[in-house]
Amino acid sequence: MYLSPRHAEIIQMAKDHGRVLVDDLANHFNVTPQTIRKDLNDLCDQRLLSRIHGGALYPSGIENMEYEARRKIAADEKEAIGRAAARLIPDNASLFINIGTTTESVSKALLDHNGLMVITNNINVANRMRIYPSIEVVIAGGVVRGSDGGVVGEAAVDFIRQFKVDYAVIGASAIDHDGALLDFDFREVKVAQAIIANARHVILVSDQTKFERTAPVRIGHLSQVNTFITDRCDIPSVRKICQEAEVQLIETSLA
Repeated sequence: MYLSPRHAEIIQMAKDHGRVLVDDLANHFNVTPQTIRKDLNDLCDQRLLSRIHGGALYPSGIENMEYEARRKIAADEKEAIGRAAARLIPDNASLFINIGTTTESVSKALLDHNGLMVITNNINVANRMRIYPSIEVVIAGGVVRGSDGGVVGEAAVDFIRQFKVDYAVIGASAIDHDGALLDFDFREVKVAQAIIANARHVILVSDQTKFERTAPVRIGHLSQVNTFITDRCDIPSVRKICQEAEVQLIETSLA
């Protein structure tokens, strides 16, 4: 497959940063936004990228991207989401934090809290929070997934079911426009379902790029959460679900 030098550089930039934006690419290459949109359309037609509003993601399709690449996608937005979630959680609370780069951002924002009991199946979260004496960290047992440090499997599910906590902070790999919360690994989904079932208040954290993705395994439905925090929600059907199910919708870009 032949790629022009500009196309090849766009692919590399998307791989390095997780996503590329039309305006940034136009400035970088000193061409018009219309030219970049055509480039992205061509690359998406070849399934080398996946279109989102204002740009494109790497990789295309339903494949899950590498964890480090996902960390880079919408990094500023994830930090804002993390801070918004942390403001909802008081000192001396108990909570679950599951696998995901956005949930990691929440854990980072919680480091100034006192008296927290954090139960997690995310080794990255446990490693970040373990050095803070004011936070008790409990990590689930199970199979450690080498790609992202997630702990999954039936042992993790059984472990989670021992607890009933004040809050759960969960993420999703994709959010369908019908409100379905989706992921790639059925083992991870089982853990997420147990987390939802054993928390008094469920906080879903997800940036707007998740509306542009898809994944094959159903976690649950948006109506099952209490609070949904995102940077921006431009999907009318999702907003309607939040309104009808009395889900608190927080958009950090409007704060």
